[in-house]
Amino acid sequence: MKKIKKGYYCFYYVLYKYSQSSAFPNYFTASILLGILEILVINSFINYYDIFNPSKLGIFESKVFWILIVFILVLLDYLIFHYKDQWKYIIKEFDSFSKEKNRTNKWIVYSISASIIINFIFSFYLLFAQAKQNQTGPYAPEIVAKERREDSLQKAKQIENLKKIYGEDKK
Repeated sequence: MKKIKKGYYCFYYVLYKYSQSSAFPNYFTASILLGILEILVINSFINYYDIFNPSKLGIFESKVFWILIVFILVLLDYLIFHYKDQWKYIIKEFDSFSKEKNRTNKWIVYSISASIIINFIFSFYLLFAQAKQNQTGPYAPEIVAKERREDSLQKAKQIENLKKIYGEDKK
């Protein structure tokens, strides 16, 4: 458990150093970036859950669920980093490490961040592939037929407009 906590602090430290050129305070920007990565991880897990256990409950799509998740993440972030300015001690501790160790930590954090983002994109790819296979969501037959009708009507209107432009409608 201590290693997980240290790794989480390291993540915060690297994001803090990354946000040096931000217009907002570094501690705030680091918290926001960490929160975004956490939301991406949660959303990826929800996507995988939906792929392997499709349910029509819709609990994951409700605004209340996401507001609750964001509230919990903000509360945890406050308790871990901002309560009694704990972030200052974390930064001071990691600043005392050697440059080589901090460089290694930075590459590890960047690799994990890239993996989180790639995993998030891949989870949506799998979700859309399943929807296409099952003909649900945007690939449902009635939605596809409706889109084709709308496209046909739009093309017909474009043809009529072109006829008016070239004067062929008066012939």
